[in-house]
Amino acid sequence: MNEIIGRVRRELKAASSESARITGLRFFREEVNLYGIRADDIRRISKANYELIRHLSKQEILSLCDILWNSGMVEETFVACMWSEKLTGQFTPDDFTMLEKWVHNNVSNWASCDTLCNHTVGDFIQMYPEYIISLKRWAVSDNRWVRRASSVSLIVPARKGKFLGDIFDIATILLEDTDDMVQKGYGWMLKAASQADQKEVFDFVMNHKSRMPRTALRYAIEKMPAELRSQAMKK
Repeated sequence: MNEIIGRVRRELKAASSESARITGLRFFREEVNLYGIRADDIRRISKANYELIRHLSKQEILSLCDILWNSGMVEETFVACMWSEKLTGQFTPDDFTMLEKWVHNNVSNWASCDTLCNHTVGDFIQMYPEYIISLKRWAVSDNRWVRRASSVSLIVPARKGKFLGDIFDIATILLEDTDDMVQKGYGWMLKAASQADQKEVFDFVMNHKSRMPRTALRYAIEKMPAELRSQAMKK
């Protein structure tokens, strides 16, 4: 375990640069810890090292992911997300405990939140839809990233026309949230849902726009025809 983690960290540090770190910091308003690595290099390092561990059990790989999450380094969380995503076909309901732990205890910025939730958590929810009730509990958390996670976990299934009623439930819970990162998250979820269910999402927006923050509204209608966007933006 220590050997592979040490290898990953050495390779991440070798691929880093101060200029990339400074550039990366501009994408965050909150304090984050970055090596400063290009996305292509992170994917390369993740893929190469996964080949060295793919023979391990699911739980052993999740334990490695947990170590990376606990480091607090953004690029290490990306590697953890890429590895956990490769396990989604093997997930059982018991694995939700680990995913929820990462969301509640380790996610501390939008990039780690979205990378984990768009794929690993979203894939899990598609396998075990009964866990959407947990996302609705996340939506009332005091933690902004947990609330954002409740919506961005449904981005991919939303595009496929799945879980529309639950998407509206979560959007309703988050409707008047004052945090712009949460507003952008649930607005993005509605935008994704509009790709398969445009009329239903438009109707939802029109019925709630008097209470919906403009940030969320703009995200929700972004993919709609100009005429519908114009109607939705009228006060």
